[in-house]
Amino acid sequence: MATFEDELKRIEPAARFITRLVLPGKKIVVRGAEHFFREGPNIIVGNHCGSFKDPAVVYRIVPRPVFFTANQQIFSRDGLDYLVRKHLKRHLKEFGVLLDSVLKPLKFLFVRYASSTVARVGTIPVDLYGHEGKRAAVERFMDYLRAGRALISLHGRGRVMPQHSNPYVYPFGRGTSIVAFNMQDRYGLRVPVTPIALYGTQRPFIIPGKILVNVGPPLYIADYIGGGFDASVARFKDVLEAAVKALFLELIRS
Repeated sequence: MATFEDELKRIEPAARFITRLVLPGKKIVVRGAEHFFREGPNIIVGNHCGSFKDPAVVYRIVPRPVFFTANQQIFSRDGLDYLVRKHLKRHLKEFGVLLDSVLKPLKFLFVRYASSTVARVGTIPVDLYGHEGKRAAVERFMDYLRAGRALISLHGRGRVMPQHSNPYVYPFGRGTSIVAFNMQDRYGLRVPVTPIALYGTQRPFIIPGKILVNVGPPLYIADYIGGGFDASVARFKDVLEAAVKALFLELIRS
C-alpha cells in the first residue's frame, strides 16, 4: 500500500502547478531557511493571515514532504467552493463576486482536484467547532510525528484580524503545545517546533507582490516544563506565540 509520502511525490507536479496558480505574480523571499529540518519529527508553527495562500507558500519552501492540519470543509467540493467564494468576496467585495463568476470553470477544476486530493496526501481534518474532532486530530498528529513526519500548524483565522493587538498574528491555541508535551511525556521524544512568520499572503491572490517568510531556530517544550501539564502547555504556547510575533516584526521592520 502506498504511503502518504509516495502519494505526495506522485502528485507533486500537479501540486506545484496549483501552488503557482494560487500565487500568481508572487515572489517568495525566505529568511532563515537553514532552520528547516530535512528529516525526523518536526512541527512547523506559524501565523495564518492569508487563507489558502499560506499552506501553498509553506509547501513551496519546506525542503521535504509536509503534512497539514486543515479545516474539514476543504475535504468536500461544496465546502472548498464556499471557502474560495468567501475569500474573494471578503477581499474584493462586489468585484470578488464578479471574479468568482468569471473564474467559475477554472475554479471548478481547482476545487474538484484539491478536495479529492487533500485526504490522499495525509492532510489532517480538524472540526473547528467540535471538541471531539479536535481531540481526534491531536491523536493523529502525534501518530504522524512518531512516524518521523513534518507537520504544519498555522494559527489564525486565515485573514488579518484588526481587533487584535497584532492583526497578523492571531492568539495561539494550545494544540501544538499539547502535542509537544505529550510527545515528550508519553514517548520521550523531543520534537523540535520550528516557528515561522508570513507576511504578504494577506493580499488578494490576483495582486502581484512579495511574500516574506522568516524562519526561526527550533524550540523544545522540555526547556519550559514545570508545574504540571497545564502550566507547561500554557508556558510553551506563550513562547511559541512570542517567537512568531518577533519573527514577524523582523520582517516588517526590514
